[in-house]
Amino acid sequence: MSRRMLILLGALLLAGAASAQNAPSMLMYQPGVHYQRIRPARPLDPAARRIQVIEVFSYACPHCYEFQSYAERLRKSLPADAEFVRLPAVFWPQWEPYARAYFAAQHFGVADKANRALFDALWARHEPLRSLQQLAGFYARYGIAPAKFLEVARSAAVTAQMQHAIRLEQVWGVTGTPAIVVDGAWRSGEVSSYRQLLEVARFLVQQAAAARAAAGAR
Repeated sequence: MSRRMLILLGALLLAGAASAQNAPSMLMYQPGVHYQRIRPARPLDPAARRIQVIEVFSYACPHCYEFQSYAERLRKSLPADAEFVRLPAVFWPQWEPYARAYFAAQHFGVADKANRALFDALWARHEPLRSLQQLAGFYARYGIAPAKFLEVARSAAVTAQMQHAIRLEQVWGVTGTPAIVVDGAWRSGEVSSYRQLLEVARFLVQQAAAARAAAGAR
């Protein structure tokens, strides 16, 4: 083989290696390890036009608090055809007040605005916010009367939302938080760091976009 051919072959190999490093691959993120396929898919909102990137979380979870800066980076980096959604988990009875409070805060339109503040109040300042009454006091900072907040948080509508979330999270196979579920069809699996969870989530968004494109081409 000529010197020129060797140089050309070397350049092609280097280019291929660089491309592999820059693009997520099936080898990098293994199904059954780093992520799970959910069959059949069970989307949170079957009518959603955009890819739903769902953070399953709880304010009672310290790992969810530590993940928040990564979750915000994920939210800001999503493509135009994807949206970031939070969904509270209830693994233990102590987590129920936080789920009810989140859905009530959604009702009043302050869930996103108060999200980081509530995490900080719990885990940075260690404020006593364990009961629904105490959480109603926290949301009073956003102009919501505690009595009105409690009325919504204890309502049948919020109970139905919470039960629906619990059923979906069971179908998705979520057993720990934080977890990421994309389009109700993919769930994050075993990761070594919050950064890897972020990267796996981005990879799953690409998988969901490809699946939607393939379905639209049929």
